[in-house]
Amino acid sequence: MNKDEKLQITKDRLIESTLMLMEDMDDPLTVTSRQIASKAGVKPGMINYCFGSRENLIYQTFQKQYLEFLKDSDVSAIINSLAPPKDIIKQMHFIVAQCLVENHKFTKAITSFVLFKRDLGKESFTFPYVLKHYEGKKSENECRLIAYELSTMMQLIIYRKDDIKKDFGIDLANKEELKHFLDMRIDLLLGD
Repeated sequence: MNKDEKLQITKDRLIESTLMLMEDMDDPLTVTSRQIASKAGVKPGMINYCFGSRENLIYQTFQKQYLEFLKDSDVSAIINSLAPPKDIIKQMHFIVAQCLVENHKFTKAITSFVLFKRDLGKESFTFPYVLKHYEGKKSENECRLIAYELSTMMQLIIYRKDDIKKDFGIDLANKEELKHFLDMRIDLLLGD
């Protein structure tokens, strides 16, 4: 087995250990690097070596969950549809939001990373559709910023889903209310 294969095995073990610990904890923010490394059978320094930080490891673990969630959704039909770009954005954001609601422990654990540390240069799945929506009326950078705002605001809103329900009476765990809320946000930002 070569070095790259061993490194991938270590990464997989760290992700699997993180997933197991996150599912077992009431508060996902209490999962420590030492706990993850111990469960994976590696030294704590391997987290930084493999992922750069504990937060990125948790984010990558969520990404794995998210990809599994997408397999159960009909994403390719949405992306390949002839629907207007804004409708595609609404449908895709609804799927992502459902995943964030259903995996709320991860949402709580990754929100800080997503809002403050995620690489803004990486493409957002929303960006190409925002660009198509505006059809040259906004610059590429403006469209990237709008896509970023859409995704980060959704992340923050779902992070605070209990407060949204208590203070505004909107139950984001209810699919119809979640869809209505997201559609309203997207219409507000992209225009009716």
